[in-house]
Amino acid sequence: MFKIGDLVTRKKYNNDVVFRIEKIDGNNVYLVGIDIRLCADAEIDDLVYSSDRSEEDEDNLSFDFDNDFFYIPGVVLHIDADINYLKKCVNYYKKYKIKCYGYLFDEDKMPLNVNKLLFKYNPDIVVITGHDFYHKDDNSYLNSNYFIECARNIRDSFGSNIIIIAGACQSDFKGLLEAGATFASSPGHSNIHALDPAIIACSVALCPLNRNINLKSVISKTKYGFEGIGGVSCNGVMKYGFPRKGILN
Repeated sequence: MFKIGDLVTRKKYNNDVVFRIEKIDGNNVYLVGIDIRLCADAEIDDLVYSSDRSEEDEDNLSFDFDNDFFYIPGVVLHIDADINYLKKCVNYYKKYKIKCYGYLFDEDKMPLNVNKLLFKYNPDIVVITGHDFYHKDDNSYLNSNYFIECARNIRDSFGSNIIIIAGACQSDFKGLLEAGATFASSPGHSNIHALDPAIIACSVALCPLNRNINLKSVISKTKYGFEGIGGVSCNGVMKYGFPRKGILN
């Protein structure tokens, strides 16, 4: 008998994605991906148990720094709806020595809280993500409207100075960009990996203020590339100065 927390795959989809059971309601089971930012549901008969097949986090980011200069990366506010994904992303920021403030909210609570956190921390980059799903039958989205509302609230209150990275699996790419997101998912209504928003955030945080972000290069570093995430032109947010000696070790 299946229970909440079990790892499963769906026979109907050739067991392509490993999910964690979030809720069981009679014969209907509600699922979230363990590596993929996707919500789904299934009938119990369609599920099979799975071992923990969490993917190894690939690290294909590289940065060139001049040892004569000191560097101050951009600050990230990361708002997530999944505690496991949030922990992964926060650890990823730590790896690159990027200051990050991580907060956990259900998607529908994000619009009520995002501006409060922005006033508190004044970040250079804000990530708004969690789970989503695109319903082809009626061209609707599970959580995109909450991400869109967040992006619109930020732009209305803070203007164009903040980099906004918004969306999850299969999110409303066009709607997010129109609301003011700098980077958004998902141009191809495809899935994105748990770390994809953090990969974009790190790339921007470690790119100098006066340098334009190479959109093709940055987006290609994500798991699902141009199908999963797109964006508009922007500059990096990292400050740098001279000399390093006597300033930083």
